[in-house]
Amino acid sequence: MKKIIAIPTTLAIALSAGMVIAQNTRFSDPESVVKNEFWGNLYADGGTSFFCDEPFKSKGFVMTDGHIYPLADIRSALDCGTTSQCKRDNRYRQISSDLHNMVPVRSRVELKRRTARYENLSQAIDRDECGIRTNNQFFEPPERIKGDVARTMAYMVDTYGLPWLGASPVFQSWSELDPPDDKEQTRHRSVAEIQGNENPFVINPDLIHRL
Repeated sequence: MKKIIAIPTTLAIALSAGMVIAQNTRFSDPESVVKNEFWGNLYADGGTSFFCDEPFKSKGFVMTDGHIYPLADIRSALDCGTTSQCKRDNRYRQISSDLHNMVPVRSRVELKRRTARYENLSQAIDRDECGIRTNNQFFEPPERIKGDVARTMAYMVDTYGLPWLGASPVFQSWSELDPPDDKEQTRHRSVAEIQGNENPFVINPDLIHRL
């Protein structure tokens, strides 16, 4: 039996006038969104990889579309079955098409991250060349994007009723330590223009403490 995912609306009173909390209702074909909107529009002129901040001019063979809230965890939360079965589930197709959750990632980094939970790891674990700490179960992103991760996670949790992939106080602390910078805000505006909805946690980062 499929789980019913409730969509919280309690944050509406906390937003500024004219701001609407909404989810992705424009796109429901993940493959075409990745091809046409993510690579073909948002990153048509290249950019920098999310976790490693390495410049790229095109997707090529080393880049992939990563999801801050991994697709496997979305499938698990929706209880929609196998990958093939979930592709026929309208709710999964909507959530997995959300551009706010998509980032350009080096393929080798994505392999490390897919099944890990987000956490602060011991300083005894060395950071790699990208500033990432990992062990078999957990993934700690570089300091400079911890807030970006936290605010995307909060958006996915609040907008689609998904569970946290880690302890919520960790994400709240990350959002405080790394507030939205110009790069995050510019990307957010571009995604909002393409998709038609905003991430309220980028607009007002304090909202993460109300979840």
